[in-house]
Amino acid sequence: MSNKSFTIRPFEKLKKKIGSKQVVPAIAPVRQKNKQQFTDDELFNNAMDDVQKIEAFRMLNCDRYHPKDFSESIRPDSDRGALTILCEIVEGQRPMHLPDTQEYVSWTSPDYHDTIIPKLHEGHFSVQAFLDLHGCSVPEAEEELRDFLQDAFKKGLCCVKIIHGRGLRSVKGPRIKDAVVRRLAGHYHRNVIAFVTARQCDGGLGALYVLLRK
Repeated sequence: MSNKSFTIRPFEKLKKKIGSKQVVPAIAPVRQKNKQQFTDDELFNNAMDDVQKIEAFRMLNCDRYHPKDFSESIRPDSDRGALTILCEIVEGQRPMHLPDTQEYVSWTSPDYHDTIIPKLHEGHFSVQAFLDLHGCSVPEAEEELRDFLQDAFKKGLCCVKIIHGRGLRSVKGPRIKDAVVRRLAGHYHRNVIAFVTARQCDGGLGALYVLLRK
């Protein structure tokens, strides 16, 4: 029986194709890029291929950040302590530590050790006389100081107090105080052992204790 007797011949085309001996070219393999040839976006997308989004994490509640509260929580205790001390000083509940102020004055003769200053400031020497220069001009204060010290030297006094004021009402500052300090450390330095700002109860920043040589 010939093949022509069959109506349906499914392998007829396959037979012709095999007979023609046509070779189908193979698909060339895809050339892989070097790592340096990828763009940043490509590298990121390749790294994120296996990453899955977790929808549950998108609903987490987070406290809002408050910079003001954070700064207050880390404020050093030293700042709060200093503010508390300052308030107590202003209200008169705590005495002021005068050596920590800019108006504090001290001087010691080179012939003596400066350890004498704390003792003089703390009142270890009894004040035997004092001079009040309030209301004086600078020339008047210098003249009053000269007469007072000359009298103290004659009497052999050891410790005296000079009230010079703070010059808070003067637009040029404490001129009387500066004149007294300049005279004691200059013209009278051979007759003075030391001088220092007085205690708060003795005039504080507006007065000086002066220790004289005998």
